[in-house]
Amino acid sequence: MPRLEANVDAVKMDAIAGGCYIAAMSQAPANKPSGAYHHGDLRAQLLDVAARLLREEGEEGLSMRRLAQELGVSRTAPYHHFSDKHSLLCGIAEEGFRRFRQVNADAELWNVDTFSEASLQAFVRRYVNFAVSNAEYYDLMFGGKLWKSAALTASLKAEAYTAFREYVDHFRQLQAGGIFAANFDPLRYAQLSWSTLHGMSRLLIDGIYLDSSTVEEMCNTAAAMFWRQCRPLNTSG
Repeated sequence: MPRLEANVDAVKMDAIAGGCYIAAMSQAPANKPSGAYHHGDLRAQLLDVAARLLREEGEEGLSMRRLAQELGVSRTAPYHHFSDKHSLLCGIAEEGFRRFRQVNADAELWNVDTFSEASLQAFVRRYVNFAVSNAEYYDLMFGGKLWKSAALTASLKAEAYTAFREYVDHFRQLQAGGIFAANFDPLRYAQLSWSTLHGMSRLLIDGIYLDSSTVEEMCNTAAAMFWRQCRPLNTSG
């Protein structure tokens, strides 16, 4: 997964900055079937179809030409939104972070007045369920292929940084609300808890943990461990 910097103010992942190579395309556009797509939503459709192809066939089944064929558009149409396949993969990872943020944005989950070990259980289950159910996104969101690339897109970095910053901010706000002790370190806690959930999710996605009946118990055990480590002031919750 992307390495997370220890700077409390910045809260940034350590990633390699880079720009995207803009490929020059010269093919003549093919005739577009009527009703193939509506102008203005092609980018979203490209991402959806690309994610489906990754899920069903793996990366070897994904290409810019294949996307054009699937959507019934000209071979050059995808290049108006993604300069090449690498840019497309970055776009899929970016969409994954965007969806991940939506899954964990529930205000009730992080409510200062009701936060408890059960809240952490709910978060852990959401994280693991998202990762396992959306492996085609998750693989790219935390895969070294993109994060070690010199052509990592700025928009992907921004979405990833935002996802982690929001996670840290949840614990900062809970600390400010008197849930956690003053010596609780939200950043370190966020780094370690996120890393733990990533490792558990990765083992499930890769088929190393095969007994799905134990997932609920694993999630509850992880939440209990997180609850103890965050040193809540009110241990009766």
